[in-house]
Amino acid sequence: MNDIELNALGAQGMAALARGGNAEALRCFNAIVEAGRADGTVWVALALARQAFGDPDGTAHALDAALKLEPQNVRALLMKGDLMADAGDRRAAVSFYGAALDLVPDTEGLPPEAVSEMDRVRGARDRLNEALHADLTRGLLSRGYDPATASPRFNESLDLLAGRKRRYIQEPRSYFFPGLPTIQVYPRENFPWLDAIEAATADILAELQDLMADGPDIFAPYIEAEVNRPATQADLLDDDTWTACYLWRDGAPVPEIAARCPRTMAALEHAPLERIAGRSPFALFSKLTPGAVIAPHTGFHNSRLVVHLPLIAPKGCWFRVGNETLTWEAGKAFVFDDTIEHEAANESAETRIVLIFNIWRPELTEAERGLVASLMEGIAGL
Repeated sequence: MNDIELNALGAQGMAALARGGNAEALRCFNAIVEAGRADGTVWVALALARQAFGDPDGTAHALDAALKLEPQNVRALLMKGDLMADAGDRRAAVSFYGAALDLVPDTEGLPPEAVSEMDRVRGARDRLNEALHADLTRGLLSRGYDPATASPRFNESLDLLAGRKRRYIQEPRSYFFPGLPTIQVYPRENFPWLDAIEAATADILAELQDLMADGPDIFAPYIEAEVNRPATQADLLDDDTWTACYLWRDGAPVPEIAARCPRTMAALEHAPLERIAGRSPFALFSKLTPGAVIAPHTGFHNSRLVVHLPLIAPKGCWFRVGNETLTWEAGKAFVFDDTIEHEAANESAETRIVLIFNIWRPELTEAERGLVASLMEGIAGL
């Protein structure tokens, strides 16, 4: 069979398939297979024709052949998922559906029928996952599992397995220190020194309000353009909806602010501040105006953690890191890994202000902290 005959036979088969002429389609596609000229498209078309005849075994054979030639053939993956679901093999169906959805994470710009199909498959996968999760949970309960007292990490693993949560990883934009745990929001009890900082909330707020009495000029856009660096978070570049007033910046106190905030500066000394000459500590009052949105992003390096101490926290303000969404509460600090995707919004009618500062990761030894500091100082000198 030459290429002209092959193309003519393929077109004839596709036309027959489109008008419901499944017997003719089978004949055309089988002829191409017998000639040894079938590609993934032909095998998928043959699977469609066999499916129309109610032949699950023949359909499966054709799909397996298509996926052997083209493991990332989305149509073949979707059809195999449907076949597995019909056969009652939920785990296999979820696997094939998931592989197809991973290949098409965004349906923007696709034809409406393709969008509808991917939505259908996503819904089917989610329903199967929920059913599997329910069966697993029943089995665990029969073995003594109690979600209320079980390890939170184990409970989260079940949510990840069921697809209820997404697995987030550390994605620093600059420097990655290997071997550190991926923890979105750290347990409060890991940082007993937070008690002293939280106890100073009223004093810190009073100093902030004294500064703010001078007017808005003490705050500047959090994301500022740098002539020697490409823009990051361009949507907020030089934007006055997310602004900062620095107490520490580039490793040194900001004199005109620090001098007027002695109690805040003293409170910060309770924390294991990240100290790198010319780079950190950095500590600031972060202001988010009503309606402001900070899009998902990640921080620069994972050898540090970030602390938020909310000072002015109206209802309707929220913060998400990974799978955890928090609402700021005045005087209640939390510690998170900013190299995990995070975002924030102020959906209230009032301004939100948080004291933000960086600390060393507790998992780093003193020697490792010194090495990281030396490395960062060396980078700054290049």
